[in-house]
Amino acid sequence: MKYVMMILIIFATFVQNISGEEWQRYINLRGAWKFMVGDDKNFASSDYSDDNWEDIYVPSSWEDEGFYGYNGYAWYRKTVVIPQDEYARNLYLFLGYIDDVDEVYFNGTLIGFTGTFPPGYETAYYAKRQYYIPPDLVKRDDENIIAVRVYDSQLSGGIVSGDIGIYIPEQKLKIEIDLVGKWKFRTGDNMEWKNEDYNDEKWRELMVPAFWEGQGYRNYDGVAWYRKHFKTPKDLNDDKYVVVLGKIDDLDEAYLNGKRIGSTGVIRENVQQSRFDYEYQEIRGYFIETSLLNPDGDNVIAVRVYDGYKDGGIYEGPIGLVSRTEYTKFWKEKRRKKNFFEYFFGN
Repeated sequence: MKYVMMILIIFATFVQNISGEEWQRYINLRGAWKFMVGDDKNFASSDYSDDNWEDIYVPSSWEDEGFYGYNGYAWYRKTVVIPQDEYARNLYLFLGYIDDVDEVYFNGTLIGFTGTFPPGYETAYYAKRQYYIPPDLVKRDDENIIAVRVYDSQLSGGIVSGDIGIYIPEQKLKIEIDLVGKWKFRTGDNMEWKNEDYNDEKWRELMVPAFWEGQGYRNYDGVAWYRKHFKTPKDLNDDKYVVVLGKIDDLDEAYLNGKRIGSTGVIRENVQQSRFDYEYQEIRGYFIETSLLNPDGDNVIAVRVYDGYKDGGIYEGPIGLVSRTEYTKFWKEKRRKKNFFEYFFGN
């Protein structure tokens, strides 16, 4: 029994370390937030004064904080100073679980939402909130305002549970060209959308990585396309590269400047007949030659995605261009810690 308990303790520690490899909490936001019932879009503004608002503990249901029986709209606000830190370039706001619907603003700009507010109300109490903070919104060494609009229909309401804070993804891969952020997005299917010269100016913008369900496309199953324009720096070396597209739910085909560079799974001609299993768990890495890139010019990555069930889209990083040397080194290191038994007992 002692040996069994020892193994279980070691295993628990191992699992904790594995889960901790993905994200590092940069700023802890658990604790007192400003809180106001009601609804006013001016509450999102970074210039709005919340001095007369009440304090509420986050995470907790607002019923447990004295607002027992309240259903409807409410707002949370939090002031946070983000240091000047070149290491923490990509920041993510984790808000755990919110009952039922939310919109999140950073310094007055909407950075994400989950669920649907009335009149077409749809709850999302089961969804874990994770929102990318665009770097151009961040004031370094200065005050930043996070504002969260919440609607609750019944029972518990508010930012009720979870790891609340600003997180950074651990840099396991050295990204040469970072492609996290806003991508062009459109539902439907047209193979012309892969072309380098296709005009996508009227397409919507979605944050990548993030499920499309939380960005206005709840319950959408089928084919959709992503497009991203980027330029290569003048000092880009002559190494060969890998386009890393993180995890995609469920199947995908990827194109660079109109040329197919890879796929995971098979999107059939009759898309409804496409079969999928665990492809959504795989990190996409598509090998390319440097000659495919337009030096000092516009480059376009187009990703055709098929989602057959529940969540869909490019939902988890890393996202960007990585040198082939760095990429293969990463996977060799990962192979050395493939599973629990290899981790502790070798090959």
